Amino acid sequence: MTAITGVGAYAPRFRITSEAFEDAWGQFHAAGISEKAVPSADEDALTMGYEAATRALEAAEIAPVDVDWLAFAASRPPAAEDDLTARLGAMLALSESATRHAFTGSTRAGTRALWAGLDALEANATTALVVAADAPQGDPDDGIDHAAGAGSAAFVLERDGPAEIVDRAEYSAPYPGTRFRNTGEDETQGLGITQYDRQAFTETIGGAVAGLEDEPDPDAVAIQAPDGKLPYRAAGAAGVGTEEVRAAATVHDLGDLGAASVPVSLASALADGYESVLAVSHGSGAGADAVVVSVASKTDRSDSDVPAVTALEGDGPLTYAEYLRQRGIVTTGPPSGGGAYVSVPSWRRSIPQRYRLEAGRCSACDALSFPPDGACDDCGALADYEPIELAGEGTIEAVTTISQGGAPPEFAEQQARSGDYAAAIVALETDSGDETVSVPAMGTDADPAAFGVGDRIETTIRRIYTQEGVTRYGFKIRPAGE
Repeated sequence: MTAITGVGAYAPRFRITSEAFEDAWGQFHAAGISEKAVPSADEDALTMGYEAATRALEAAEIAPVDVDWLAFAASRPPAAEDDLTARLGAMLALSESATRHAFTGSTRAGTRALWAGLDALEANATTALVVAADAPQGDPDDGIDHAAGAGSAAFVLERDGPAEIVDRAEYSAPYPGTRFRNTGEDETQGLGITQYDRQAFTETIGGAVAGLEDEPDPDAVAIQAPDGKLPYRAAGAAGVGTEEVRAAATVHDLGDLGAASVPVSLASALADGYESVLAVSHGSGAGADAVVVSVASKTDRSDSDVPAVTALEGDGPLTYAEYLRQRGIVTTGPPSGGGAYVSVPSWRRSIPQRYRLEAGRCSACDALSFPPDGACDDCGALADYEPIELAGEGTIEAVTTISQGGAPPEFAEQQARSGDYAAAIVALETDSGDETVSVPAMGTDADPAAFGVGDRIETTIRRIYTQEGVTRYGFKIRPAGE
């Protein structure tokens, strides 16, 4: 039997309320949603997936090198033709030989990835990491965009653990036009035929649940949530009550999470201590997956809950204008003249530093240098460096605020979306904490005023900028504990 041994979940800090949409459009088209999560200008499905994955690995107390199977799912990945599992694996420091699979093209992609992880564990994998992240986007004046949120979830799967996946089934039927995004288009669309959409949703949800070997009796039900009402309308088809649906629902506060909708609700239910959870996805086309997770009774296990680390709370309400700016719909555009050119091959050589904070110890004087290239910062020797990975924590040594017009040209477009940001010199620590090395870094996840000299910080990975059509990702800093 396959079990979930670690859970991670993440949602961006920004929120926009239904009232902000009503003020802008005169109405709000997403029923049952009071507010939704909005990705920052430097966030996308890949960076959100990284956030959830690091939390899941922490919860499971699993070293990244022990993961031998990775899946990444998103209905709209940040690159249409690029295997992002290679980048995600490098960000997490997974073994280069770990098997990797990408799932996309449907809001069902998250449960498809989980399904494949179960198959991998039943074959020859020992530790699987399943990551689902999404940020749907529609036309600004339609229900899909009004509902569209952002978030991610990740699960560590092993052959034994506190949360066993005891049953699963799938069902499909052709319902074209319920939700689609054509090649070359940015916005997800739908025909908007209410009865047709509802029939596709309830038939596939009910069909998947009916295919389970045993009739489920869950404490909580994670159902695909394109808005805040449709999951409850499908409760009868799934043979469950609305209270159980409400127990796992995240849509009311985070919005429609696309391929991450069911994974985030499942993660939330497990983190909240529910002992029996039914998870049912729906993908346009249309198909559905049903998965039953059973957690051992608290009296039968030493731990009180499934190990979980979640960060789903928001703290940044946006106006509608700020929402459009963060999405990149309203910006000043890229500056003329371009910026500092860094070729993709040169950027690739710096990935160990940008993803995993790899410093170097000078073989001549034992001092640390970052990046470990060229002459030693201390002794000036052109000596070899021993790779040393930093801990991702440290202290701000100097900081300033980069305001409009002050950013280097390559960062100007992102600044037009995100606003002012902090630029700092930070003393990053080694794992032992007894050595530091000074590193320049950009701030994220907080206003510039939140960064002060002497403050503790931690690192995360975000978008840096895009050049030649290729997005560069790398570490940024945020206040510790964010």
